Amino acid sequence: QLQASGGGLVQAGASLTLSCAASVRTYSSSVIGWFRQAPGKEREFVALIRRSSGTTLYADSVKGRFIVSRDNPKNTVYLRMNSLKPEDTALYSCAIGSQFSSSGSEYKSWGQGTQVTVSS
Repeated sequence: QLQASGGGLVQAGASLTLSCAASVRTYSSSVIGWFRQAPGKEREFVALIRRSSGTTLYADSVKGRFIVSRDNPKNTVYLRMNSLKPEDTALYSCAIGSQFSSSGSEYKSWGQGTQVTVSS
């Protein structure tokens, strides 16, 4: 359904771009969210984008460093992560929902995550 990719091991200050590709037809009003979960911590919202309008929302912890974008013809959403910090280390997952919400419970379809590790 959804496949996240692009994770890896990088040094602090580096950049990475994650991709979230949807293999099913999605409605134009859908929202794609990025979430992350570090070992021993709760899953947290990172960013989201509404596919139709491109409207975005970011967590305060990544605002100004991360950029979420979409390529609708490719059914793909990207998360460009700049100035990465060790505290960004986590398993990053994407999900599809219909509500413009940072709550993971509003998302109905989740993809496999991709690991991002930032060394200091």
